[in-house]
Amino acid sequence: MREEMSQREAAELHRSRQKPRSPAGWGLLLALWYLAFYKPVITEAHLRRKNMEFIFIRFSAWQYAGCDKLWAGLVTTLCDSVRRHFGALPLSVYHVMGARPRFASGFSQKEWVLKRGTCLKLWGLLFVLAAGLSILLVALLVPGIKDHHVLKVVGSAVTSLSGSSLVLGVSSVLKNLLVSEKQKIERLTNSERFASQLGFMSKVRHEVEVLVDFLAFMEIFERRRLRVVLEITSLDICYPEKVAGVLNAMNTLLSDSNAPFIFILAVDPSVIVPCLEQTGCMKGLADNGYLYLNRTVTLPFSIPEMGARSRLRCLEAAVRTREDLMYRVIASNLERRHRAKTRPAPAPPACREADAEAARCIHEAFRCLHDGDDPLARYLPASGAHLRRIVNTIPITLRLLLHRPGAPGTPSPRAAAAWVLLADQWPCRLSWALQCLEDAWQNRPPPGYATRSLWSIYQEHVGELSALRQPLGNVLGLDGDPELFQTFLANDFPFAARDAHAFLGVTVNLDHSIRHKMGLLRGLDRLR
Repeated sequence: MREEMSQREAAELHRSRQKPRSPAGWGLLLALWYLAFYKPVITEAHLRRKNMEFIFIRFSAWQYAGCDKLWAGLVTTLCDSVRRHFGALPLSVYHVMGARPRFASGFSQKEWVLKRGTCLKLWGLLFVLAAGLSILLVALLVPGIKDHHVLKVVGSAVTSLSGSSLVLGVSSVLKNLLVSEKQKIERLTNSERFASQLGFMSKVRHEVEVLVDFLAFMEIFERRRLRVVLEITSLDICYPEKVAGVLNAMNTLLSDSNAPFIFILAVDPSVIVPCLEQTGCMKGLADNGYLYLNRTVTLPFSIPEMGARSRLRCLEAAVRTREDLMYRVIASNLERRHRAKTRPAPAPPACREADAEAARCIHEAFRCLHDGDDPLARYLPASGAHLRRIVNTIPITLRLLLHRPGAPGTPSPRAAAAWVLLADQWPCRLSWALQCLEDAWQNRPPPGYATRSLWSIYQEHVGELSALRQPLGNVLGLDGDPELFQTFLANDFPFAARDAHAFLGVTVNLDHSIRHKMGLLRGLDRLR
């Protein structure tokens, strides 16, 4: 994401010749000036901007597991991180004087409009304050007028009223500067009347809306898009009620279509799904936890089984935690540095050619999906959420296929799109066929097994799946029409065992915990 951010920044600078701004140094004074006296306008030029800045926030659910409301910890972490990123002063001034961005009328390219009402009020207060001070000074210093108490009273009153208005505005800024959004929400949650506060959620929602509007303001000021990326970890070691609360908070924050939030949910589905199904507050909504996750997650990415190089990297990382072995790591780093000095650096790979080939394959895959005469289009789901998952997953699958080292042959974009659709529409039946295929590979199958169709392998072991339909009931509920599954695999897309083996390592939209559960149930059934 950081590489994508830097590439977009360079491309946008080349296109528009406008450097992005930052609320630091002199930029802070400029940001405060715009906050006080200008209203932001969303123009066509701003909507065409492609450069983007990601604000990364890590939220470890285990750190807040002791709270009564875990989701409140998520919201306070979000508010506190945004406040620290931009500084307390700009956010405090926005609370008092900031204006919500509005869309431009017509084709106007003006991104800032003067707040005439604010300027008139300020100049009026300053004029009245100057007039009151003048009257008071005249009444106190000019001989012959000192004895007129009326002028002193009028001057004092005018000066006090105008000065108090200015002091009230400054004190509001100071109050928001000293009391952060995090402290406000924590004060509400610590209240004794927390359980009976009907307006509590509306107050939290108001704080989040102000934060979203402030981010929209800073987008126009910085001349770039802003996205807050929240990485949620350790959720699978919390109590079920806490898990449901965090997922509800995620859905609440994402309920606005223009919300600048991206959630990266790093969890083990085999742990999260039972938590959702057990919690009392989700009864009726998450009786099937897999369905609930499918409606929540728009880009699933199930990490495949670890390869040999990844295992070595994990081993090296584990060694780094051992103090008695650290000297070996230091020695290896010195050796690598010495080799880098004595040997020229290797030439960089042809990234542009690889990206061009990936773009060509992605366009070809989507062309097949849009072609009404292609059988693939008939299997597209009617659900918008499933369509988004497929559209998000196809580019990732194709890029993984193209960048896979040592691949003997890359499947066609149409076949990759069909495989992604197969994994999305029939995850249970596909997982069963893959598990049977994996067991057969482990038992040294006879020659020619690699050319067998995946449908014939599924048919051979469908009786075992029928016997396990009770423990796999929720997973079977994820699948679409069984007759369409047969038509898909038997007629339109007859994938062979070797095709499944080639796709398995890059199938990121298939929950691998389902296949592992099937392997365990299959092994237990054979023991009986």
